[in-house]
Amino acid sequence: MIITDRPAADPRYHPGRWLALSVLVLAVLLVAVDATVLGLATPFLSEDLKPSGTQLLWIGDIYSFVIAGLLVSMGSLGDRIGRKKLLLTGAVAFGAVSVINAYATSPEMMIVARALLGVAGATLMPSTLALIRNIFHDPRERSLAIGIWGAAASAGAAVGPVVGGFLLEHFWWGSVFLINLPVMAVLVVVGVKLLPESKNPAPGPWDVRSVLLSLVGIVGVVYAIKEAAAHGMRWDIAAAAVVGVAALVRFVRRQLTIPFPLLDMRLFRNRGFSGAVLADLLTILGLSGLVFFLSQYLQLVQGRGPLEAGVAELPAAVGAVAAGLLAGRAARRFSVRLVVAGGLAGVGLATAMLVLLTENTGYPLLGGVLLVVGVGAGFSFTVTADVILSSVPKEQAGAASAVSETAYELGAALGIALLGSIVTGVYRGFPTPAGVPADTASAAHESLGGAVEAAGAIPGHQAAELVAAAQEAFVHGLRIAAGAGAAVLLATSVVAWFLMRGQKLEDGAEKPS
Repeated sequence: MIITDRPAADPRYHPGRWLALSVLVLAVLLVAVDATVLGLATPFLSEDLKPSGTQLLWIGDIYSFVIAGLLVSMGSLGDRIGRKKLLLTGAVAFGAVSVINAYATSPEMMIVARALLGVAGATLMPSTLALIRNIFHDPRERSLAIGIWGAAASAGAAVGPVVGGFLLEHFWWGSVFLINLPVMAVLVVVGVKLLPESKNPAPGPWDVRSVLLSLVGIVGVVYAIKEAAAHGMRWDIAAAAVVGVAALVRFVRRQLTIPFPLLDMRLFRNRGFSGAVLADLLTILGLSGLVFFLSQYLQLVQGRGPLEAGVAELPAAVGAVAAGLLAGRAARRFSVRLVVAGGLAGVGLATAMLVLLTENTGYPLLGGVLLVVGVGAGFSFTVTADVILSSVPKEQAGAASAVSETAYELGAALGIALLGSIVTGVYRGFPTPAGVPADTASAAHESLGGAVEAAGAIPGHQAAELVAAAQEAFVHGLRIAAGAGAAVLLATSVVAWFLMRGQKLEDGAEKPS
């Protein structure tokens, strides 16, 4: 059955809509689990593949680069060919590429595999949100559905480390990618039966030139920022920035002139839409670099096992799930800007507490910080997603969802690049203890995982001194990055307060068109 965006019958209550939502939840879990297990597997991956510090950052953020560059294109494609079709096709590809990730034999192969995973992942998230927009026509039901969608993402972020930790303690690191396969299989088999198809009834052609411009533009700009943060400005980095900016400018101009744009730029005239997108981007920027390194801190600094580290990160997911389910009701009772700005302020203040982090920080402080971060992010992200979807016609749900996800992924890539570069830059400056061989010292300065591994080849007292110096430098970098991230988050809270003034969530059910 195909549901167009101009149904003849009352569209407000699609039969089986909650069962259909359960399938979309599986897709969200698929992406969220994959995103979180990588950080947990990083120490094991480092030991096996021996990537350099720069390669390790590429492994961490190439997925976000590619997915950010393709999200708008894939969201628009889903509006044209059908969101269900794109979602299920992407799920199959995601599972297949996960196998390549699991059996990567070199850092270069791993980077390429992560990039391919980004191509597949770009089809999933905008399709799920767009389908929610077209399945749930009652605004209150849609708010709850978006809350459940967001809660699933948070639950996936929690389940990923716990399941991944169990697998890492019993199998090799590649097994964390294979957990995608059963989820993908259930999603495809059940989704074929339960999901309704929806698409724009008059979409126009898919503009390939716009696709290429958006991909080149976003990847070029993000690459330039990442490389400049890590190595300083060089001619090739400047060239990438110029090409990227030029491509994005050309992309915007083209969208304003062609009859069927990939992305309708007039959406950004809506202050609520623009404010929600900007808030998402800056929030993830302030958080993602820290999240990427937190698993390494728990394992390589505090000596926790993978499973214990995964369980230690649970408070963030618990807080996000609870807040996400209540966010729509809170925004209607109080105000959108109070819930968004207040949530972000809480996240910023909690992140600021990490400037007190030491090698021996007790878990109560960490657990409390993670819980507050989860609650604040759950309120903020759920309400901004609702604002974004409610601000656009159903025909453009895929493109609008893709803008939301692009902000998320772009923020994640920039956060890992900028805040991650702070951690890496500070870490590499630690003094080598006397007597440590030059090749061992060189390996130790590449990454904390490299230091722990390199220490195994030298005498006990030197090994202890080397690991202690590396851990101290890593934590010092983490403190500085936490301060920078907190500043970004608190500034974002202020920006959201002003940009979302007067913004409200819809209350009345949509009428048949």
